[in-house]
Amino acid sequence: MTADIRSGTSTHDLQDQRAARVEKLISAMTLEEKLAQLYGLWAGASNDGAEVAPHQHDMDRPPTLDELLPHGLGQLTRPFGTVPVDPALGALSLMRTQERVVAANRFGIPAMAHDECLAGFTAWGATTYPVPLSWGAAFNPALVREMAGAIGHDMRSVGLHQGLAPVLDVVRDARWGRVEETIGEDPYLVGTIATAYIQGLESAGIVATLKHFVGYSASRGGRNLAPVSMGARERADVMLPPFEMAVRESGVRSVMHAYTDTDGVPCAADEDLLTGLLRDTWGFEGTVVADYFGIAFLKTLHGVAADWGGAAAAALTAGVDVELPTVKTFGQPLREEVAAGRLPEEVIDRALRRVLAQKARLGLLDPGWSPVPPALADAALHDPQRLRGTVGLDSPAHRAISRRLAEQSVILLSNDGMLPLDRPRRIALIGPQADTPTAVLGCYSFPVHVGAVHPGTEAGVELPTLRQALAAEFPDSEIVTAPGAGVDSTGTDGFALAVRVARDADVVVAALGDRAGLFGRGTSGEGCDAETLDLPGVQRQLLDALLDTGTPVVVTLLAGRPYALGRAATEAGAIVQSFFPGQEGTPALAGVLSGRINPSGRLPVSVPRLPGTQPSTYLAATLAQVSEVSSIDPTAAFGFGHGLTYTSFVWSDLETGDSRETGDLLETGTDGSVRLSFTVRNTGSRSGVEVVQLYLRDPVASVVQPVRRLVGYVRLPLEPDERVRVGVTVPADLASFTGRDGRRVVEPGELELCLAASSTDIRLTAGALLTGPVRRVDHTRELHARFTVTGAGGE
Repeated sequence: MTADIRSGTSTHDLQDQRAARVEKLISAMTLEEKLAQLYGLWAGASNDGAEVAPHQHDMDRPPTLDELLPHGLGQLTRPFGTVPVDPALGALSLMRTQERVVAANRFGIPAMAHDECLAGFTAWGATTYPVPLSWGAAFNPALVREMAGAIGHDMRSVGLHQGLAPVLDVVRDARWGRVEETIGEDPYLVGTIATAYIQGLESAGIVATLKHFVGYSASRGGRNLAPVSMGARERADVMLPPFEMAVRESGVRSVMHAYTDTDGVPCAADEDLLTGLLRDTWGFEGTVVADYFGIAFLKTLHGVAADWGGAAAAALTAGVDVELPTVKTFGQPLREEVAAGRLPEEVIDRALRRVLAQKARLGLLDPGWSPVPPALADAALHDPQRLRGTVGLDSPAHRAISRRLAEQSVILLSNDGMLPLDRPRRIALIGPQADTPTAVLGCYSFPVHVGAVHPGTEAGVELPTLRQALAAEFPDSEIVTAPGAGVDSTGTDGFALAVRVARDADVVVAALGDRAGLFGRGTSGEGCDAETLDLPGVQRQLLDALLDTGTPVVVTLLAGRPYALGRAATEAGAIVQSFFPGQEGTPALAGVLSGRINPSGRLPVSVPRLPGTQPSTYLAATLAQVSEVSSIDPTAAFGFGHGLTYTSFVWSDLETGDSRETGDLLETGTDGSVRLSFTVRNTGSRSGVEVVQLYLRDPVASVVQPVRRLVGYVRLPLEPDERVRVGVTVPADLASFTGRDGRRVVEPGELELCLAASSTDIRLTAGALLTGPVRRVDHTRELHARFTVTGAGGE
């Protein structure tokens, strides 16, 4: 069999041609060639344009590219996100490696190349965007979709095929280090924002990857990779809905299993999850890829496999198709399982068919496929040095998207009238985030994720500090800075100078928050879990010292998770929260302080009043609220969905329609819907955005329900005195939950539909009565309330 197997001459349509090629390949391949398509090699692109070289890691010496090439290669892992590399030379390096891959295997099959793209393409010089927690804060799926399209465009331009994002984990314990990577603590918000991101990435031709499937964020004690103890109902009603929505609505083509085990069953070996639910029930047709080293962890961490072959067979049988980041168990150990008769070759063919079908849909099996990426289409490929600096990944258009998202994600938590600042004579900027360029970046941004282990390497993008942003925003003000303390330092030696500077100022801007990092090198990020939700180090003590000066204090937070702020929650003049807002973040923050930007962000996670009340989210039942039988009050200082603006809105004129009224209740069947309409008016003197949030309360059900849960939302930008009429149709399906028998049902009974500015600020309430029998629903049920917005003009 030679390379012409890819050059089918069938007159059928392209899809049929590609399917035929896949089947021909499977029938012609040896076992070694089949397995080669099911694993990757960790490779970092060369800065001189040479072929990629394997990255050394802690799972023994990986094989070299030369050792693997004769049988083929399924994936190239992180060619751009491993070392700092000029984008043009990185693209050339990847292209040359693909040429070698194609030339070396009998069938000329290229490798898929993947990289990280959580808060932007993780490559040197690429635009950095706000982290996912800020996407949630913006409550703006359309803008997130636009951002993801920009990220995908840059990735595709340099030869990549797959991005390892987004994260659909729902926050259950904010001590978990990866909270910054999540979209929030509500499954509906997570699902809608993540689905938009996937649509954007996929529209650019990049395979998106849902992660982490499922339950990773609910680990015990908020510890990374700890066991998960949730019950089947919590898993079904809180953790799974975002993934279900994404599979149904986004066109996603890949899923990554979670590291964790739930009730003793590791996700990587859970056939009911990866095959029974994901594929057989939901109809997912793409590939399931391993989280890095996750298959080997079945032996080393979970203890459900005695050897590498057992781990490989368990994962493959469960439904994992591709081992990442490099081959460990899907090579020789899997061959031995087949030879010993412990694993049918048909199981390998099943995964292979999915992998090759995905490559076919990407055009990698088409006749005439070229490894030359779009960015190098007209380049002088023979002269690498002339290429240096010719490919840009931080265009003005993409920076503008980053800026808009940063601006829309800033949350004004409190304000006693102090903001906007009125041209203060002297600003004391105090705190560890005052003059730190990377204070705006999460742990998966390139300057933090990779640049941190390459000291001396330039960030590759402009990262104005908060001091610089304030200087630009307040050109007539004197700005005096003092760090006071480091992000996680324990000493208070810097307090005296900070207090002195504060007392001599008209206003104090406290610059507090996190340092993103990995595995203990930061206070936020993967493996950087927190014991409590007190501010890291001595930052709360520093904040208290600033409050004691008597100078008005504005608290600003550049952080990866919410923190309890102690006295400042009630004593600070204002509190402005930002979750690692990317390279345009400090100008956005400064613009909110000056009033140039009217804040419109809303909390995607609750801000705790006390640091030790975790795990706790707004999505909780009555017994999880404050009560007389516990001395712990878990009430949040600022609840999910909260956020203030510099204008004011009035909600009025609630009307009902399209259903029969019974007393004060809207009546419809358990298969019906109800419709509400109301008016929102901007009664302030400046334009602003109101975020209408729809919550559902089910006061009596056969199983315990949360006090309320988000089932819809819409952003309303309004000019002064402008008003709009908002209509919303609410299907009864949105009241469904997992019943006692483990099946999803809609039960008859009374409901409350709460139109709210936050989970703690209900503006209008309508009662509904569902009648008829208990109705079973499945993955085809309706997932969304339908909003309409019509203008009514100003007075």
